[in-house]
Amino acid sequence: MTDTTTASPAPKSVKDHAQDLGKEHSIWFKLTPFMKGDDPMGTVNRLLKKMNGVVPIKMRDEKIFMLGKVEHFDRIFVKKVDQYEKFFSGLEPIFGKSMITVDGVLWQNVRTPQQKSFHPKVYAEYIPYLQDALDKKEELWAQRAKSGEPFEMVEETWTLACDMISKALFNREFPINAHAVYSAVKAYTSVSNHNELRVKKVHDGLEEVTSDEAAAGAIEAWHTVPDAIMNSKPWDDREKYLLQLFQDLEADPENPTYDHEQAVDEMKQYLWAGTETTALTMAWCIYNLTQHPEALAKLRAETEEILGDRTEPTWDDLLKMTYTRSVIQETMRMYPPAWGLIREATEEDEIDGHKIMPGDKVVACCYAVHHNEDYWSDPSEFRPERFAKERMKKRVKYSYMPFGAGKRACIGGQLAMIENTMALTQLMRRFEPEYVGPSPVPFNITVTLTPKGGLHFKLHERDVA
Repeated sequence: MTDTTTASPAPKSVKDHAQDLGKEHSIWFKLTPFMKGDDPMGTVNRLLKKMNGVVPIKMRDEKIFMLGKVEHFDRIFVKKVDQYEKFFSGLEPIFGKSMITVDGVLWQNVRTPQQKSFHPKVYAEYIPYLQDALDKKEELWAQRAKSGEPFEMVEETWTLACDMISKALFNREFPINAHAVYSAVKAYTSVSNHNELRVKKVHDGLEEVTSDEAAAGAIEAWHTVPDAIMNSKPWDDREKYLLQLFQDLEADPENPTYDHEQAVDEMKQYLWAGTETTALTMAWCIYNLTQHPEALAKLRAETEEILGDRTEPTWDDLLKMTYTRSVIQETMRMYPPAWGLIREATEEDEIDGHKIMPGDKVVACCYAVHHNEDYWSDPSEFRPERFAKERMKKRVKYSYMPFGAGKRACIGGQLAMIENTMALTQLMRRFEPEYVGPSPVPFNITVTLTPKGGLHFKLHERDVA
């Protein structure tokens, strides 16, 4: 009997992938013209408004369509979701073949077992683990307040979110310096780093990209993280948590989807995508609150009313913190971490008179819809009251997309809300952040919407006696 089985190709090595960095075919470079200046999203919004919600971009042999209407989102994320596949060109080393990048049957097989870890009944079990990470950050902030030295808030919230995820989902202390990992991830996901490598190749001829290069070295550092977590000592003696689920699936011969590589890749998506988006939201929340002291006062009043002298909230407490959640939701409207969601067409389609062919890319501009006067009054204004329960019922469907939409919406969206609610109530109760950066804050848009140069703060202890 002849064996006709084809062996799976070996995973691309870190060195091999480094040679591909900065290739001109990457969609991130093709969007570079929209990333210039301090207000790139303003440029995108103006173009979308001028061109009735669709901006076609023709670059060599590829077409990209930027979309900015709710009916477009309904079409590509819900009605014709199977005709528009996920597209994460250039981010494979960060996410591998995890749930966030794959599609079809594999996506279903990967996602289904994980859903039990993101059920409301389970979230209450995560609170002590999230609280421990917060307690440690609070002590660090006390030292920062005492020193009076300025610091960068996104890095600070990233390391907090990383610790929260590690403890709640993986039952591990983060075994590597989280600040070093943050630097590595940012070096890789910054398009400018890739662009420098590409320009170097163009002008100097092809040459090997070594791990000393910022982006290549970042890949090398990132690859060590998941196994380091797996091999570290469990933080608690609980039996059920997400990492244990991955390990059980990996050991199950009847579930071939979850080999060791799959388990590692799933951890990557939580340690990057889950951490990055939560951290950006948290940092932007703190910025918004410092710019709107009346909102900060309301948030603190809600905390005092619900928690009193207690520091660790219960699940019921978190459900009552409606104003704090509104602050978070309004912040994600103004500064959606995923400013644009990219999909690749697999079949011919037509959107507002524009023919979409297989292989064409569409970019659902969430930021544009979040700032569209047709869906939001005074969209540039920070108004948490927009998300009061009675007003949310009147919201136009798909005009708010911080976690995507349809069957592929982010699995960890509610967990991110819990992390941010706990962080804001605890840290804002004790500290008075002072923003010391430029105003307005300039943007940098790559994979996520980030503050150019970061968000710089000083901390002061509050006198709450």
